Amino acid sequence: MNASDRTVLVLGDSLSAAYGIKPAQGWVALLQKRLQDQGYGQRVVNASVSGETSSGGLQRLPRALQLHKPEVVVIELGANDGLRGLPLAVTRENLTKMVTASKRAGADVLLVGMQMPPNYGARYTSEFAALFRDLAARNRIPLVPFLLESVALNDARMQADGLHPNVSGQPILLENVWPHLEPLLKKKR
Repeated sequence: MNASDRTVLVLGDSLSAAYGIKPAQGWVALLQKRLQDQGYGQRVVNASVSGETSSGGLQRLPRALQLHKPEVVVIELGANDGLRGLPLAVTRENLTKMVTASKRAGADVLLVGMQMPPNYGARYTSEFAALFRDLAARNRIPLVPFLLESVALNDARMQADGLHPNVSGQPILLENVWPHLEPLLKKKR
């Protein structure tokens, strides 16, 4: 397999689809640049869709796996499930199926965790955050604890909607992902 054939697939929602900014300014595009600059050789396929839920991601994943044959799959989904108050059991099941399908296709998996705002209630927010930790532990895969760490409550790094990082927040998202993704990439060198 040529280096140019090696793929990192990012399956996410608006947070990875560079919502509200130019795609080249998003953290996934910054990841591609970092991989090139550091000689990793993998290409990054951004299969993220704004508004995507875990159900939508699960439906789209088989085709993406077949088409791109990724070495690594980064799953950044679940936030829209939480914002819509969908049952956590459904989100957990969908994410579990995505992890299983990705592993079955021969890919390493990185799960990207999210958190809900406190107005969703203490029980839901704590169970939502635990869902990602539990899923990562059960499947023995690395976890980005919270994609929006150091970004979410900083107005200078968020768009006016208070939900999506602006251009200045994107490099921080990459820094939140990188320490968990890099070991998977080094395995593939």
